[in-house]
Amino acid sequence: MIKRLPVIAYGALLFLIFSLPCCLSNSYAQLSENLELNLDLSSPTVSLPNIYKPSIDLSGRGKHSDKTLPQTLASADVINTWQADLGLRNFYRIQYNLWEIQQLADDKDAYQKLLNNYEEIIKKISDSGGTVILDLFGTPNRLGTVLDKNSAPHNLKAYKVLVKDVIRKFSCEKKYNIWYEVWNAPDISDFFLGQKAEYFNLYRIIGEAVKELRQETKIQIPLGGPSVSAWFRNIEPNNILSPERSLIYELIKYCYSYRLPLDFISWHAYSSDPAEEKQDTIYNKPFFKLIRDLLTYFKFSSNIPLLVDEWSFDGSANILAARDKNAYISASYIPGRLKNMYEAGIDYQTYFCLEDFGDNEVGAIRNLGIFTFDPARRENKGHAKINYNVWRLFGLLGQDLLTTKFSDDFVGVIPTCSTDYLALLIYNYVDPQSAMNYISHNIVYLNSVEQKAILGIIKSDRMKKILTGQLNLVTLRLSAKTKGMLSRAIELYNLANKFSTANRKIKISLKNVKDTYTLSQYVIDSSCSRNCEFKPTMEKDVDFNQGYTETVEMSPYSVQLLVFKKKPAPVEVKSEEKPEEPKAVEAKPEEKPAEVKLEIKTTEIKVEEKTAETKLSEKSVEAKSVSPAVLVNGSQNLPDRQTGAALSAEEKPVEVKPEEKPVEPKAVEAKPEEKPVPVEVKSEDKALPKEAINAENK
Repeated sequence: MIKRLPVIAYGALLFLIFSLPCCLSNSYAQLSENLELNLDLSSPTVSLPNIYKPSIDLSGRGKHSDKTLPQTLASADVINTWQADLGLRNFYRIQYNLWEIQQLADDKDAYQKLLNNYEEIIKKISDSGGTVILDLFGTPNRLGTVLDKNSAPHNLKAYKVLVKDVIRKFSCEKKYNIWYEVWNAPDISDFFLGQKAEYFNLYRIIGEAVKELRQETKIQIPLGGPSVSAWFRNIEPNNILSPERSLIYELIKYCYSYRLPLDFISWHAYSSDPAEEKQDTIYNKPFFKLIRDLLTYFKFSSNIPLLVDEWSFDGSANILAARDKNAYISASYIPGRLKNMYEAGIDYQTYFCLEDFGDNEVGAIRNLGIFTFDPARRENKGHAKINYNVWRLFGLLGQDLLTTKFSDDFVGVIPTCSTDYLALLIYNYVDPQSAMNYISHNIVYLNSVEQKAILGIIKSDRMKKILTGQLNLVTLRLSAKTKGMLSRAIELYNLANKFSTANRKIKISLKNVKDTYTLSQYVIDSSCSRNCEFKPTMEKDVDFNQGYTETVEMSPYSVQLLVFKKKPAPVEVKSEEKPEEPKAVEAKPEEKPAEVKLEIKTTEIKVEEKTAETKLSEKSVEAKSVSPAVLVNGSQNLPDRQTGAALSAEEKPVEVKPEEKPVEPKAVEAKPEEKPVPVEVKSEDKALPKEAINAENK
């Protein structure tokens, strides 16, 4: 989709905010620059919602030089990069262009190769445990009502057979995990040339094909839509003040009437407003609750998934610096938008899109991707923008979401945890259209006269003067409720101007966590927008036993992730090494019983008087006796106390030793009778060294 129409039907609502000068009034609302976050790790948790898991529309490029590649699919290099860093375990949307496929029908080899390329990415996602949102759109030649690929099909029977064959192959034969979405943005003529009744006929024949395949194969095949450009939009003109005229409402009613499957509701939501999903209706309830009430009324499950299948930072323009050289702005927008989606009750999302579009032939130049693409250099791999790193930060979140109380107009926190793991994602996004978005959210609470007055102000130049303080509200003939709304809009305008240039400090206190952790801090800010390294800017050890308080400074349009990983306890390693050392020391003296012989030197003195032949026969004995003698003299590391203990412990096993060493049988037999020998050894310490030295020299 190229762009999204404003939330209110009057284009001036979004146009004016970009033309507003960044001048400040003399007084600001009382919003502190310093914030506090107190997080209790024992607070209740829920499993990390699917809305926080990295999911994306895989569109990009717009045109490949190879006609057998899906033309609106991002390059294989970019898809592989995403898979390597984040995996393919979540939701991924693919636009399946039936017109493009049928263009190659006459070239069987090219036709089959194109089908294989589509199936390759579908299989890769399904095998990884992910879910494919397969958007079925495009009308093949000779099947449309007019000569255009976006026209409604006139031969519904042939179109049904074509779509049914696709679904049978992917879901029934190959059993890929696919949700089928009927068309893309049917409320915009650039994507669908037809009336509302023609869209419903299209949905009906696809719904009937799905029902028939379900009955035939007993396989559940999800089908949904309508994938409109905004939740309240319809093929006929409509605005937020008439939600009962939306295509979503009419599709629910139509599926009920014709007993057609409706397994999920989808729409697009391009905006700079992070709280887009919290928009209220004239029925005094948020629109997502209104949708669920409509499902219940028409006998559908109220738990049918709500899917925002296309969304991004948008200012009603195809090319924005905030999505390119200033991509840190759109990067800081992503966490706030996801947080509000979760709080609003949205089940799933797919961000648009993976790669920029650059088809010069049809004028589709859009920098919505998280990877760049230069149409003049098609074969080159694009650069990763900084908002790609935001999705990588979401990939580091814990398995559970912690509950915490923290409220601010611009700063938000997403606290998560796992076993011995804590990840806090903090963002500071200052909505440049906060004043106008506030009016858009609350205009439904005014009566028709008040709404007309507000819209008249927006269309004129008075809104600009009111927000900048050039026009005093007192001078305007407006109701008290209308003036109250405008006063709050002025306050938000001033706050946005102030904090778009001022840093915010957040004092973080963590409770009910112990032991030592390693803190890794990741930072995304204005210092980098392309090919930015993904690594911690700071790492340090944190001892939670001493209590923990950290002050984090957030610049405007920045994101930080604090990751705490528990360090392995060093005590466990030491306890395994300690028992090994004493065992080694105790074993050595027990393995050398010759020490008993060496302590009594009478045999050694006799050895000196023996003939050379006898000496030669006893060399082996002397060789064995030298090292224990040295032990006694202190040349080894064994202490004297251990040597003495070895002597007393070996008095009994001496009788066994003569069998092993028959060279000295007489000396060995005499020794057991001399029990006071250990005492004599100590008294002869002074004389023995000389004799031992003489024996060694000889």
